Amino acid sequence: MIDFSGQVVVVTGAGRGLGRLYALDLASRGAAVVVNDLGGTMVGEGSDASVADQVIDEIRMAGGTAVASYDSVDNKDGASSIIKTALDHFGRVDAVISNAGIFQTMPFEDLSPEQWDRMLRVHLDGAFHLSQAAYPVMRAQGGGRFVFISSSAGMFGQPDSAHYAAAKAGIVGLANVVAVEGAAHGILANCVLPFGYSRMVSETVGDREVLEPEPGFLHAIEPDLVVAMVVFLASRACTFTHHAYSACAGRFARVFIGLAKGWMAPKDSVPTADDIAAHLGEVEATAPFTIPMSIFDEVGQVAARLQL
Repeated sequence: MIDFSGQVVVVTGAGRGLGRLYALDLASRGAAVVVNDLGGTMVGEGSDASVADQVIDEIRMAGGTAVASYDSVDNKDGASSIIKTALDHFGRVDAVISNAGIFQTMPFEDLSPEQWDRMLRVHLDGAFHLSQAAYPVMRAQGGGRFVFISSSAGMFGQPDSAHYAAAKAGIVGLANVVAVEGAAHGILANCVLPFGYSRMVSETVGDREVLEPEPGFLHAIEPDLVVAMVVFLASRACTFTHHAYSACAGRFARVFIGLAKGWMAPKDSVPTADDIAAHLGEVEATAPFTIPMSIFDEVGQVAARLQL
């Protein structure tokens, strides 16, 4: 059994949905959990301290250890306060699960700048503020784990959610750099793209019994089927970094950005748009491919082909 005894894990957005399940599982494995939740609505309005408190009660009734945090991740002070809560109560931070988020659907052409800003502020800015606050703590300890919750919406696209997709895709970029820079300090950073029937789904598509009275896909994506991947990546059993995984209906799979071989123009030539058209088959081919672990991998491959 993967054991978190003696470890401290921060989970944001842990008052409901998937975040609550992460917190409960971690606590059952011995982690001291900081249950952070502002307690706002799905679109990011209002606050309710009882949302986090209820999870604290669940954990403590089961014999676990937890403390609540009601701060918002969408600003530097709030995120710093979340990490300070962990340090004040438990003295360390071993893992941070950046899960807090809001959701709203809106056609791209109707999306307002205010809606765009709010979505990025909670998801992308929140992930940045939280990880930047925890990073020096982990570095001083000699290591730690970041689990960034991204989304297939960002990696693959989803209609009526440009702001959400952009924020979630940005989180992958953030995680990649934290992984690259953190490697020298024992800090690992990975992403999960979860798909589960939670408040984000139910408040968007409606009641599951009305939509799907018979067992089917909605019944196959119970949120507890996502938990295993997140908990594993937060644990010391995870020894790799810079990876992303899809977690859906009990299926776990690596998600990656691959770089194909492509077509290379003759050395010392200046390719034209006509050359691209003529070699489009090679440019478009998806195999063979590699998975760059940094921008240097891509540049290095090109330099090698140019014999530089």
